[in-house]
Amino acid sequence: MYFWMKVLHIAAMSVWFSGLLLLPRLLRCRAATGVATQTGHWVEADPAMPEFELRAARLLYFRVMSPAGVVTVALGLALVPFAEPGAWLVLKLAVVAFAVMIHLYLGVGVQRFEQGRAPGAAWLQRLAGWAPLILLVALAGITGGKPVTVPPLPPPPMAAGG
Repeated sequence: MYFWMKVLHIAAMSVWFSGLLLLPRLLRCRAATGVATQTGHWVEADPAMPEFELRAARLLYFRVMSPAGVVTVALGLALVPFAEPGAWLVLKLAVVAFAVMIHLYLGVGVQRFEQGRAPGAAWLQRLAGWAPLILLVALAGITGGKPVTVPPLPPPPMAAGG
């Protein structure tokens, strides 16, 4: 059972992070009001594209990313008792917390997109586009390496009169 929980955890995490990497780019496409032709002339974008982008963003966020994120976090918490104790686990949970914050920020971006507003500040959108990749690399390094950043705890004192 442990093996399959771990496989499903990794698969769900892969789907979740794929969405975290794709959705910021999809939201940035919203800002484009036109397209450049091969000759360099600027023409109006297809008016159906914003509706398509909105449907794609909603589908990606609510039907793909969010369920995958919930499964990832739930299975990760279920796997915690089986993990080697150590500071690496605390670091991994902190990185996952940042990934959840980015996920929620992107959800606000989807909501703003639905309202016809910009998904957020340009620099935050760029950060939200690159942060999942950095977090994914950090998660792989922390999980694979399981670095020991603090020495092990000493054994408990012997009970008196035992």
